[in-house]
Amino acid sequence: MPFWDLQRQLGIDVDRWLLRQSTTQPYGAAAACHAFEREWVACGHGLGQTRARRECQLEYEDFLECMHRTKLAARLKTILDQRNKMIKEGKYTLPDYHKGTEEPRP
Repeated sequence: MPFWDLQRQLGIDVDRWLLRQSTTQPYGAAAACHAFEREWVACGHGLGQTRARRECQLEYEDFLECMHRTKLAARLKTILDQRNKMIKEGKYTLPDYHKGTEEPRP
């Protein structure tokens, strides 16, 4: 720990410029994907870029999924496509609360 912490006094954080989730969050809570980012960084620490890309691919994919939700969006699209297909075939009917025909609430 330095005697005179210049970074803190100036309000900059040079050590964490690379990490997206490590910045100061409101109310002091950790960011949503902070754990995934830490796992990815911990896995690749000291390996070098070439080895880290190959050996830490799973951690990186988990981090990207947490950030962008691409697999979740693809899964939801598949579910909605299947539902629409079943509606066209007459095998599924929407509940009343999805049709907009339920009784109005007071």
